[in-house]
Amino acid sequence: MSGRVDSWDHWRSFLAVVEEGSLSGAARALRLTQPTVGRHVDALEDGIGARLFTRSRGGLDPTPLALALVSQARDMAMIADDLVRTASGERDELRGTVRLAAVDIVGTFVLPPMLAAFHERHPGIDIELALSTRNENLLRREADIAVRMVRPEQQAIVARHVGFVRVGLFAHRRYVAAHGLPETVEALFSHPLIGIDQEEGLVAGISFGGHPLSRESFAFRCDSAVAQLMAVRAGFGIGACHLGLAADEPELVRVLPDMVEFGYEMWIAMHEDLRDTRRMRLLFDHLAENLAAYSERR
Repeated sequence: MSGRVDSWDHWRSFLAVVEEGSLSGAARALRLTQPTVGRHVDALEDGIGARLFTRSRGGLDPTPLALALVSQARDMAMIADDLVRTASGERDELRGTVRLAAVDIVGTFVLPPMLAAFHERHPGIDIELALSTRNENLLRREADIAVRMVRPEQQAIVARHVGFVRVGLFAHRRYVAAHGLPETVEALFSHPLIGIDQEEGLVAGISFGGHPLSRESFAFRCDSAVAQLMAVRAGFGIGACHLGLAADEPELVRVLPDMVEFGYEMWIAMHEDLRDTRRMRLLFDHLAENLAAYSERR
């Protein structure tokens, strides 16, 4: 190697270029100038003594070496973010940052009112909300607290079961007026259904009237539950919705309420090392109480 490669700023710029595909995109993401990001990448390449990117019509493509370094660079990013969050507030003081992870439907429609109420009580605590269909890894501190729809299995994780979220099928009144409603489970499959794309594990084990669900069951496919709900609202067809959310949607009509219903366990979890950090404990307990009440909604 011909120079130093230990500057985190350089690795941060490298990771942003990989994720954004260009110097300009990385500069916007990092709120830096494009020449600054370019200098960071150049310095890193000089230090390593090898090219990390090649130019293409679409922007910058990572070389095989760069792709091999991405995982470790992301680990560095998570450690750096964790250091900032830990340093942002003393252990027993009501200030600092908590990073919360949840699936998009919960993070978009369920958590914001709860977080607003929490912030009214504790204005010194900042909240970072990460929306993802995958389970954030609490052991690696990708998040401090996670709301999950499956039971956490890792060691060193404190988890609390907060309820069972019931899910039914719904259609918008416009769709019902134009196409009617199925009266049997068999007739359901003659209507356009809204559901998953690549995340087939989300429907594993779910069947309607002996018909197991798969990707091919759906006429509208998307792994975002928020987009699925918006498709239902738009009148595309019939899709799933939490009963608790549908209670606030007067334009949604329940489909086959006596025949089709399923659901998911809801858990809240955090690393055991954080349970004595006051801001973490306060948010954990606040969400556990409010999510338990949400799971009881019908």
